[in-house]
Amino acid sequence: MKQLRLILLVFGALILCSTASAEQIKTVKKMDRHRPDNPYYSRVDTMKLNLPDGVWKKVLSPEVYAVARKKQTEQAFSGKLWDYNEKGTYYCAACGNALFRSDAKFASTCGWPSFFETVRKGSVTYLPDRSYGMVRTEALCGRCGAHLGHLFDDGPPPTGKRFCMNSVVLEFEPDKPGAKKGH
Repeated sequence: MKQLRLILLVFGALILCSTASAEQIKTVKKMDRHRPDNPYYSRVDTMKLNLPDGVWKKVLSPEVYAVARKKQTEQAFSGKLWDYNEKGTYYCAACGNALFRSDAKFASTCGWPSFFETVRKGSVTYLPDRSYGMVRTEALCGRCGAHLGHLFDDGPPPTGKRFCMNSVVLEFEPDKPGAKKGH
């Protein structure tokens, strides 16, 4: 697996080098928050990941793994981001995919971070969820399929949606002063 990863990394670097300037390559490397403990984590790569559960168990913390891969839910009002109000972007803690902007976050009083829209089309995907005798819509990371939470139709305008997310599967990066918004 490590050899395959190295081959893919070298091949990708060759392609990148042949089509990008040295400055562009430095910018991409700076933006990509590579983690030695999780080689699949990237804030710039949007290619879908389809990895076996055993791989995720090795690269994720037990808390993130429990929610992202086993669809557990953190206790209401306990997560680090449920009442967080800084300006910036929320990313998938499992793979680094951009999910939400802070200007789409609202105080829903449900005890979990809530958003009315995603950062871009496809950043979040959806599945019907009929667990626990309820009919809901499960929200998943569009890149790695991590369980994020659920989508409800009781949110504010303009979408009327409430993405009710687990803090543990979200990472927050504050905006840098003077930086452009958006993804």
